[in-house]
Amino acid sequence: MVFVNKSGADGEEESADVASGAPPAFDIDFDPNDPDQVKVHYNLTGWGLDQRAELAETLAELGVPHLWEGEELIVPEVIENDVDALFDHLEAEIGPFPVPLLEDDASTEFGLDEWPFRDIETLKQALIESEIPHAWQGRTLLVAHDAENVVDDLLDAIEAGEVASLDDDAVAPDGALHELYVAADRLARDATHAPARNTVLNLVPQLSPAAPPFGLAVGAWRAIVERAHVLLALFESAADPELLKAGADDLRLACRPYV
Repeated sequence: MVFVNKSGADGEEESADVASGAPPAFDIDFDPNDPDQVKVHYNLTGWGLDQRAELAETLAELGVPHLWEGEELIVPEVIENDVDALFDHLEAEIGPFPVPLLEDDASTEFGLDEWPFRDIETLKQALIESEIPHAWQGRTLLVAHDAENVVDDLLDAIEAGEVASLDDDAVAPDGALHELYVAADRLARDATHAPARNTVLNLVPQLSPAAPPFGLAVGAWRAIVERAHVLLALFESAADPELLKAGADDLRLACRPYV
């Protein structure tokens, strides 16, 4: 996901969400120097060269009117939803994308001068996969202040060799952590929610406490899987709905720091 804001004649900015859908072709006039035209800014800080090249090629192929200003892609507001859909399409193809830490964001620094290259690469990918807002200044990592504890645990786990890497064969199914969180969140509010129940029944038996998703510490994943199996056992024993809600809430709370 990319950070998005708007600017216009009044100079104000506001957040915008990312939409979904297939991107169309574009055919409109765009004068970036027109102060009365509202523009949308996409902050692409942290994107790799290959990702930027793919984006530039796609913009050219579709004829998307745009302007580059440093790390930002700027487009007219009238095509915002279509460009959002374009980013969704690109994220599915070449993502995930890093979530940038902006200059005014409260942050915590971690100095990693002594870290080996392999561990740095594992950390970079883990931060992207976890959608943790961050920035790099050489080998100094800056992360959003409210993610400090999660990143601290992640650093300890990487140093201890307890984080799955891109080379590992034994990792959790794609999207397992997110699916667990969504199912637990729904069941904590409604123990009879059928799709969430089916997610637990079908997904949890596939999970191993020793095979975390990429970038997640084994210890954190083990705690999540243990709670998932407790919830599964409650379903299999036809437990009281209030017990199911409590078990789902325990699982939701265990997943929440990592989604």
